[in-house]
Amino acid sequence: MKILFLDQSGKPGGAELCLIDIAKPYKDNCLVGLFADGPFRDLLEQNHIPVQVLTNQSIQVRKESSLAQGLGSLGQLIPLIAKVVQKARKFDFIYANTQKALVVGALASFFSRRPLVYHLHDILSPEHFSQTNRRIAVTCANRFASLVIANSQASQAAFVAAGGRLDITEVIYNGFDPKNYQSHESDVSQIKQQLGLDGQFVVGHFSRLAPWKGQHILIEALVQCPVDVTAILVGDALFGEQDYVQHLHQQVTALGLENRVKFLGFRSDIPLLMAACDLVAHTSIAPEPFGRVIVEGMLCGKPVVAAKAGGAIELVEDGVNGFLVAPEKPDQLAQVITTCLQEPQKTATIAHNAQSTASQRFGITAINQQIAVQLNKLLPS
Repeated sequence: MKILFLDQSGKPGGAELCLIDIAKPYKDNCLVGLFADGPFRDLLEQNHIPVQVLTNQSIQVRKESSLAQGLGSLGQLIPLIAKVVQKARKFDFIYANTQKALVVGALASFFSRRPLVYHLHDILSPEHFSQTNRRIAVTCANRFASLVIANSQASQAAFVAAGGRLDITEVIYNGFDPKNYQSHESDVSQIKQQLGLDGQFVVGHFSRLAPWKGQHILIEALVQCPVDVTAILVGDALFGEQDYVQHLHQQVTALGLENRVKFLGFRSDIPLLMAACDLVAHTSIAPEPFGRVIVEGMLCGKPVVAAKAGGAIELVEDGVNGFLVAPEKPDQLAQVITTCLQEPQKTATIAHNAQSTASQRFGITAINQQIAVQLNKLLPS
């Protein structure tokens, strides 16, 4: 099975990390075509996955773009589409991993006569996408895709609500290799010492710093928590969100939390940092398509508190393998943090349940097998 994967980003977000795991079994017979250069290309190369940057010209369409802006980008897309068509003829499938990749892949699929697979990593809702972007995505998928893989029931439901065809969609969750989330106690002790976290109850937040990711909710919750609760924010602005980063620093100062909030920026040692936490917090204020960080926290054997919306509801069973709180409710979040601090035995049981269920439900081998079954259905018999 030969697959041409397409992705618009040069930066390794959740969809890109997922793509690495999907592409690994096909690395002898695949190519990942990127629409931008960056550290994601380096990650693919480190995993011995063939990769090529197909254009150096930035595609000037964003999630909130209007129809006029969308049409204005067509001129710059034509050379890229032509290149993808040429490459696609050597492969069995075009596998679009992002929305811009879907648009390019849809037209390339038409001209190359290769089946198109669209991996939907987004919730196509007004909170995340303009009406124009939703219409373009749904039209391209309905008209050209043979299969739409939704990363959660929430993503599938939003796709269908936006006009997408239910009959071409399959829900397949993101896969993870549990081995990647094991840390040695000596390394955990060392990192806690380096970061000055000894003796603290550490709440970790892992995502890019962006308003909808809700880091400000965690900071606000800290005020209502005991003084030995410290938060680490792992991540930074990714798509021009520097104003929000500045706002977070100002918020910390205004609330007198300078000694209780640590901004660590982007890090490559996420499993180790999670292992150093007592609780992993997910605080998105808009529905999350999947919630990769939630599963990663579970696999690290940590209790997770998540915003009760979108894909998170499918991952966490409140009080059994994690905690759910209403989005944008810092008082509820503070209550869970305090409970975890004061009831360590109950919290440890929940963390154990989380690690066990995450390993069973989201193991990469089983998830990749589910994808392979769906792709095989598209091959000519």
